[in-house]
Amino acid sequence: MAAPTLITVAPTGAETAKTDAPALPVTLDELVATAKACQAAGAGLIHVHIRDGEAAPTLDVARLTDTVAALREGTDLVVQLSTGGAVTDPYEARLAVLDAGPDSCSLTCGTVNFGSDVFLNPWDFMVELYRKTQALEIVPEFELFDVGHVAALNRLLEKEGLPYGGHVHCDLVLGVPGGAPGDTATVVTMARMLPEGASWSATGVGRSTLPVALAALSAGGHLRVGMEDTLTFAPGRPVRDNAELVERAASLATLALRPPMTTDEARTMLNVKDRRNGAGG
Repeated sequence: MAAPTLITVAPTGAETAKTDAPALPVTLDELVATAKACQAAGAGLIHVHIRDGEAAPTLDVARLTDTVAALREGTDLVVQLSTGGAVTDPYEARLAVLDAGPDSCSLTCGTVNFGSDVFLNPWDFMVELYRKTQALEIVPEFELFDVGHVAALNRLLEKEGLPYGGHVHCDLVLGVPGGAPGDTATVVTMARMLPEGASWSATGVGRSTLPVALAALSAGGHLRVGMEDTLTFAPGRPVRDNAELVERAASLATLALRPPMTTDEARTMLNVKDRRNGAGG
């Protein structure tokens, strides 16, 4: 029997305005309600960006800490904070995200054009962020937007050793204007380049959502979905909410005989430190 599927939900992101997508969760209450619905639909991990009181993207550590606590209280999802933030966020603020004590965090393995912007991730910043994850016992998810990012990941592991927990987990982020295309050939190429024993999910941005999801399932990968990555469910039909995207991913995984992982299975696969209330860790 093939391994079950880790479904990650990325509900908010840093690019979309609430006025353009009313279902986008931007308050803490909206985010927790979304997380509960997505866990019930089959998600095992939530990838979190937060907004301030004006619904603008922020990396405020106090808000992040409150968000992590609320998600732990309201759900059993693995809580992963974005260290990418918005493309304009300074390196110091991105490093400080880890002080909020998440289970996991994103770690992008290289610079990439991001539409008309540039998402900067120079080598020295990658190393500093990686060393901080090791010191704070936080499991990184290596975000790979292009083929060269996989080479950078392998270099990072060779020079700095394994991540906390000993397991390498990656996310192929495909279809970003300026990054690798969201198609089957790219999924297969990048997956074959990953370190031996690594697990991986795949994110198809925009129109590439379904092609990437189907390719990932057939190649043994996991899925990331959410309104951070797509706002259209089908041509001419906006996404109802994040849970709808998780439900579709869960249906695809079940059809592939790889049903969604439970949150406990997700924790075991990623080997995250148990920071839940009363866990003693």
